[in-house]
Amino acid sequence: MTNRPFRAWAMPLVMTTGILAGCAGTGLRGEQPVLYPNAAYKAMGEAAARQHLDQCVALARQSGLQPGDNAAASGAMRGAAVAGVTGAVGSLVFGRGHLDDAVKRGAQGAVVGAAGGATAGAMSERPNSTYRQFVQRCAAEKGLDVIGWN
Repeated sequence: MTNRPFRAWAMPLVMTTGILAGCAGTGLRGEQPVLYPNAAYKAMGEAAARQHLDQCVALARQSGLQPGDNAAASGAMRGAAVAGVTGAVGSLVFGRGHLDDAVKRGAQGAVVGAAGGATAGAMSERPNSTYRQFVQRCAAEKGLDVIGWN
């Protein structure tokens, strides 16, 4: 592989990395569990219920869980795989049919797909399911009923 083909797809990779770094913190703006006002909630009051819920969130984080765990990474992997294979196959089918071109197009497609997938994952507005389940179970053990996330 010569330096020229490398430069053709290296710049988008560098730009994509910068964009992803900027977008990674944009997901989960204020996503919080919504409590149903059941008997336990009413007995302890809203302030105490929120304090218990905050403890559950803190415990989830202390256990190593984060609201957006792996959203960007899994999106990037899916995007890279789909776009990389599509780019390589498309190059073979619709292109000149050279294996070198197919590999190059596959690599370019993987870079673009990873960028799109990671951005979509990082901007996801929904906390990951393990984090949600952890917080919901902790809240349930305190008598609170989480009915959704806002």
